[in-house]
Amino acid sequence: MSVPSTIDHRATSYSVAHAYWLAKASDLAYKDEATIEKQARAWGFDRVRHHQSRFSPPFPLQDTQAYTAVSDSMIITAFRGTEPVQIKDWLSDATTPPRPGPGGTGYVHHGFAEALESVYPAVRDTLAGYRTNGQSVWFTGHSLGGALAMLAGARMYLEEPRLAADGVYTYGQPRTCDRLLATAYNRGFRNRMYRFVNNNDVVPQMPPEPAFTHVDALRYIDSHGKLHESMPVLSSLTDRARGLTADILAPAGDGVRDHFMDAYLTALEKNLA
Repeated sequence: MSVPSTIDHRATSYSVAHAYWLAKASDLAYKDEATIEKQARAWGFDRVRHHQSRFSPPFPLQDTQAYTAVSDSMIITAFRGTEPVQIKDWLSDATTPPRPGPGGTGYVHHGFAEALESVYPAVRDTLAGYRTNGQSVWFTGHSLGGALAMLAGARMYLEEPRLAADGVYTYGQPRTCDRLLATAYNRGFRNRMYRFVNNNDVVPQMPPEPAFTHVDALRYIDSHGKLHESMPVLSSLTDRARGLTADILAPAGDGVRDHFMDAYLTALEKNLA
């Protein structure tokens, strides 16, 4: 299979091609507004809305950014992530306890919930205003953006079911919630949520268990770039061994190199060949 020239607005189910294009949409979230609008229109989306909020210290992130791209057949909301060195303080911030999850189900990482809350009303209102043609809706994001995409999906599903996403695809997502919310999410998003992890990417290993856990539907990329529907036991042990370094988020570390969005895009493109 060769790389399609653009995203398929009629896609309704999982495919590597769809995963690749939602990864491209996640990568685009890192760009400036003009670049986002130009590229989204080149992909066939005629409407784009930007969502941004800024925070004051001591909140560990300066802002939250996302965009929503709309066509007559598809809507994508992509959340921007953050750099691995910055996410280190973000994930290790234990000054506040987890907060109740969407719809009062389980608990979620306090910082992730705060970051999402800052843009959630705008995302919700945008979907309510533009989902007028039965369009499919997709949430996506890389790194921190993946955590926000997952939580946005959970909030829509549990609190705004008429706006529930048709799918959520994340790349290098950290652990976000407790087992109770993960169980509810797995039930509601069976065959609709896909969490991609690239080999030794360290961010999906944080924050630590058992307080936080992952949702199901893992798609694991091994050291050769091959995509699997689960993480082989040997690879899992290798990942843990390699993670035992003095600084697992050191810029030169394998865990950081595997976290970069370019690494995910390269691997997914390879699996289309």
